[in-house]
Amino acid sequence: MKVGIVNDSALAFAALRRAIALDPAFEIAWVAGDGEQAVQLAASHTPDLILMDLLMPVMDGVEATRRIMSATPCPIVVVTTDLDRNATQVFHAMGHGAVDAVDTPTLTESDARLIAGPLLRKMRRIGHLADERPSTHLVARSSPGTPATPHLVAIGASAGGPAALAHLLGALPADFGAAVVAVQHVDEAFAPGMANWLNGKCALPVRVVIPGEAPQAGSVLIACTNDHLRLSAANHLAYTEQPRDYPYRPSIDVFFESVVEHWRGRAIGVLLTGMGRDGARGLKAMREHGALTIAQDQASSAVYGMPKAAATMGAAGEILPLSDIAPRLTQACYGARPALG
Repeated sequence: MKVGIVNDSALAFAALRRAIALDPAFEIAWVAGDGEQAVQLAASHTPDLILMDLLMPVMDGVEATRRIMSATPCPIVVVTTDLDRNATQVFHAMGHGAVDAVDTPTLTESDARLIAGPLLRKMRRIGHLADERPSTHLVARSSPGTPATPHLVAIGASAGGPAALAHLLGALPADFGAAVVAVQHVDEAFAPGMANWLNGKCALPVRVVIPGEAPQAGSVLIACTNDHLRLSAANHLAYTEQPRDYPYRPSIDVFFESVVEHWRGRAIGVLLTGMGRDGARGLKAMREHGALTIAQDQASSAVYGMPKAAATMGAAGEILPLSDIAPRLTQACYGARPALG
């Protein structure tokens, strides 16, 4: 797997090079000292993965990510030295299509593998995406029940997701009567900051899921750990590490399928921009059980991977531009839709 490194710090580059050397599956393809050089190198020698710094001269990592994903798209992981200070830039870069973000590893003589572990795990996961196999866990059909619960809007997003979520959620009215739960592929270290960032852009309150709580009408809950989010038979939300070998954490499929199993009220599934196929199987299960299912269209997607997979397998009942999804949700939640079951 050929890796491009974009960083203007000699210490950071040395730490990244040392981390990459720990796994023979990775090879450094090129090194860029600023965003402009990275755009040029990505165009002439597109790697399998780019490790992108944020703060650089000439062109920062957010703009470089935007240009690379527009011209010669490839997986990009943001590497930053200060999560709190750079959180906004991280979410902007992810909005342009960056897959994930991670702390820059440090140079120490001891515990090199431990320090490099989070970065290498993300790199291996991204490597699996090109050759991933569909989820093999089963979906149980729920038994009929009286829908005493509110509408549930289940949303999945990956690369490009933060900006898409901000646009969609920001367009929902303050009196939106459905419960909203979103699963975004993002490291647990970034999830609380992303929820706070989204909360500042939406009329509805946005926060991370607290294990054991139930989805509530008029609020938005965001999955916030590296484990999968599931809905229980009692309509409570919980995290589980199973399936352990699934490359996406948290998995959209796992959450969507738990909605099919347990949600007794009306449900709507929405699959937004993202790389890979996570969420497509779960969205199809929701559609087969009577839910309205929506996939973002290609023109408005930063990365047309997951929505394309959903469209290809017939999982999406409707394919809409991002700007049309919030109005459609508002319309659907005030109209008659069948409950799952």
